[in-house]
Amino acid sequence: MSAGFPAEVEIYDTTLRDGSQQEGISLSVDDKLKVARQLDALGVHYIEGGWPGANPKDAAFFARARDELALHTAQLVAFGSTRRASTTAESDPNLAALTNAGVGLACIVAKAWDVHVIHALRTSLPEAVAMVADSVRWLVDHGIRVMLDAEHFFDGWRHDRSFALDVLAAAADAGAERLVLCDTNGGTLPDDVGPIVDDVRAAVATPLGVHFHNDSGCAVANSLLAVAHGVIQVQGCMNGYGERTGNANLVPVIAGLSLKRSVRTIPPENLELLTTVSRHIAELTNQPLPPQSPYVGASAFTHKAGLHVSAIARRRDAYEHIDPTLVGNTTRFVVSEMAGRQSIQLKATQLGIDLGEDDIAEVLRRLKDLEHRGYHFEAADGSLELLLRRASGWTLDDVAVESYRTISDCMTDGPRATEATVKLTVNDRRVIATAEGNGPVNALDEALRAALDPAFPLLKTVKLTDFKVRVLDSDQGTDATVRVLIDFQDPEDTWTTTGVSTNVIDASFEALLDGLIVAIARARDRGEEW
Repeated sequence: MSAGFPAEVEIYDTTLRDGSQQEGISLSVDDKLKVARQLDALGVHYIEGGWPGANPKDAAFFARARDELALHTAQLVAFGSTRRASTTAESDPNLAALTNAGVGLACIVAKAWDVHVIHALRTSLPEAVAMVADSVRWLVDHGIRVMLDAEHFFDGWRHDRSFALDVLAAAADAGAERLVLCDTNGGTLPDDVGPIVDDVRAAVATPLGVHFHNDSGCAVANSLLAVAHGVIQVQGCMNGYGERTGNANLVPVIAGLSLKRSVRTIPPENLELLTTVSRHIAELTNQPLPPQSPYVGASAFTHKAGLHVSAIARRRDAYEHIDPTLVGNTTRFVVSEMAGRQSIQLKATQLGIDLGEDDIAEVLRRLKDLEHRGYHFEAADGSLELLLRRASGWTLDDVAVESYRTISDCMTDGPRATEATVKLTVNDRRVIATAEGNGPVNALDEALRAALDPAFPLLKTVKLTDFKVRVLDSDQGTDATVRVLIDFQDPEDTWTTTGVSTNVIDASFEALLDGLIVAIARARDRGEEW
């Protein structure tokens, strides 16, 4: 009974409720409002704002949303549950909270697995069905549109198909607009999805949705298969957030359906916002987006192997399944000791650096030598850029380092003070700058900026965002070589530089200075005045 892919599918985002149940995520009300605005800008159909009857934060979110959240595309949904067993809908505080949320659309959860009804709710199967019918009918009678999340539906269908279908029928007869089949434990495999969805579609006429968890690593695949079998709504979370291993990741769901099956999900013109919105929400949730995230990750269209790079140079689709710009991402080439001439040439062209054949040969020789010593240019795009610039003959004649030093006063009872002094020649003028910091690297950073800022005031906009140290040969003990990686950011871009030495201060100073030089070089490329 497979229906084939429909013309349009509703995207229902539950990041603010189910996604926030992920370990390590704690969204304030302000955060929730910001996430909702991002989702609305992307163009999803529904935003599940939370459970107003369960906690004060969600109640506060819905209260503030009335005045502060002007949605243009999405509809805000309040989440709740059916009435409790052996009570009435009229007396249930959860249902009352849904009617008072002020959104006009509710999604309520009901047990669809007989095992849960008997052992968790400790009630009878007829009472469980009545709970669904009473709750949906009461909400509809109070002017609330209703969707039903049939919790544990796939497990329930396998264990007691008749009861699982009775739950759906009760909701449909009472006026539910959507029946959502939930794989709450995330254990369903793709070959089960089609037959179960087909069976449900034959039994009920109400449009279906699906809500897959990712415990078997199949949530996205299962969602796409369900749509191919006639489901018209997919629930999930941006970036796959959620309890345990997460929910279906809406990013590949949206991109896969829109770009590979011509199914309308979000407005087509908004697809290029996927990367920006995904990364923005990752910042708001304080969950770094994994570089390998499909479609939107920093490494999703990054090429390293020489064979791949050479093929990409001739034909983009040789190693890219879509044009990355369709989702707002970009092709990147990273260079390591495995690089060939084509990789170096492509990277230089991407940066606008003109290199001849002899220059490329010298870069390759230098690159392999430095990586043998512990440098890692694949992770340090800023340092690689400087290597390529210098190979082309570029130099920063404005700045030359004479010396630097750090001194730490180690008090037995009080704060530890670190002082750094740098001696530079800046624009043919000798400059000595001293600064204090909360450690040698911070002190060196402050001293470098104090020396450079008068000549390069735009460095005030450059931030150091991360600092990493790795011991490369731990068997050498305190004489080990260390590699330092420092991430920088300015209003226009981000970049990383590296330094390697047996002295962590020397490695850090190298990465610090190179990072600031990259900022100066890029600003000059943009024609910015200092």
